[in-house]
Amino acid sequence: MSPDPATELVDQLAARWWAPVIRGVAAILFGALAIAMPRAGLAALVILWGAYAIVDGVFNVVLSAQRGAAGLRWGWFLFEGLVSIAAGILTFVWPQMTAFVLLYLIAAWAIVTGIAEIAGAVALRRAISGEWLLALSGVLSIAFGVLLFARPGAGALAVVWIIGAYAIAFGALLVGLGLRLQRVHAGPHDVHAMA
Repeated sequence: MSPDPATELVDQLAARWWAPVIRGVAAILFGALAIAMPRAGLAALVILWGAYAIVDGVFNVVLSAQRGAAGLRWGWFLFEGLVSIAAGILTFVWPQMTAFVLLYLIAAWAIVTGIAEIAGAVALRRAISGEWLLALSGVLSIAFGVLLFARPGAGALAVVWIIGAYAIAFGALLVGLGLRLQRVHAGPHDVHAMA
């Protein structure tokens, strides 16, 4: 008898329970810094995003080479990697323009991420009764993205404060999810015990 796909997914996530905790703590720290130092937060946001895009692009280019060597599809990974590297370089060339465009990119990212998180929560609900943290973080992401699209002219510093508050709330939800997954990983393999 093959294992239940939902149970298998929970086992895989629970084995890496520390990943959402680390992401959550990083988001909380970033959010606190953005609120405490909004001017520096905006400049740091642009610089961090540029660096992230370049690093992400390099990883995707390497992944495309590895997939190509293994005889797997690699074209989209190479394309994504090159686009990410180009976006990162343009961020450093035109940081002022990047700050404005970055607000829209963050808004779009938050909405898409929110939709994915809600879909993930629906998939987890089949295996974990009472799972709502991931869905709530998805709703929060969508609301944040819509707010950024609706009020881009509210001022970059105000947006940095919103980003800081969002990052803290999102990080807290991720830490909560990671700790719940850790209990599943440490406890008996009854995935419905997380209720």
